Amino acid sequence: MNNKNKQISKIEISNITKKFGEELVLNEFSLSIKESESLCLIGTSGSGKSVALKCLIGLLAPDGGSIKVDGKETIGQSKAQHEALLDHFGMTFQFGALFDSLPIWENVTFRLRRKEKLNKIEAKEIARDIVSQLGLGPQVLDLFPAELSGGMQKRVAIARAIADKPDILLFDEPTSGLDPITSGVINDLILNSVNRLGATTLTISHDMASVRQIADTVAMLHRGKIIWCGSIKDINHTGIAEVEQFVNGNPYGPLTSDNANLAQTHQSEIYD
Repeated sequence: MNNKNKQISKIEISNITKKFGEELVLNEFSLSIKESESLCLIGTSGSGKSVALKCLIGLLAPDGGSIKVDGKETIGQSKAQHEALLDHFGMTFQFGALFDSLPIWENVTFRLRRKEKLNKIEAKEIARDIVSQLGLGPQVLDLFPAELSGGMQKRVAIARAIADKPDILLFDEPTSGLDPITSGVINDLILNSVNRLGATTLTISHDMASVRQIADTVAMLHRGKIIWCGSIKDINHTGIAEVEQFVNGNPYGPLTSDNANLAQTHQSEIYD
């Protein structure tokens, strides 16, 4: 985890709201991420974490609020400005989202080849260097994603995210579906990649073991708002019942009470 330039805000999200129909998913959601900081966003399933991520990169348009990257407002940008913004980001999706019809070397260099004129030999050599940094041998370059294990696909997804050396990295559930040992390997790869690039990093994760390994800072999203944000060192002493229940994986507490009350409300509506 890179600790330099912590005083500078790289990403500033202020009072973002997002509704789908009558459902308010983000309710004045605010989050500040400093330059070179590794921040993990946690919260129960359906709390709006992925929606927040999609608003950040412009896949969803917020209904209100502000998102600034390097001090520049990103909401309402032109298409050209948005494409230029995306050049700053590298992202891995929850299920890898590799291109099934492309061999690994083309997956890894896909974004890079859109920016630079590279022939096949040059692109393959770059892909070889990147996957080797992530513990994969050159024999995988001509394989297709379906021929790789889940853990290897995650490595390729990371390789694609870092290939053009972005200054912001986004990871959506990077260890989802992996065994604890492979998860630990992926976490190490993320840390090494972040440190090499000096990148600002936002990770969505349910895996507290991963969060403890890769985060400088943790923020918890609940009912559309950040209810706690602080150092990973303070995660066990927040004094907030929802955070403590989530972090410790307790089956009983305010988070599950909310779900039970919601289910009870829906049931009464059905029978009324």
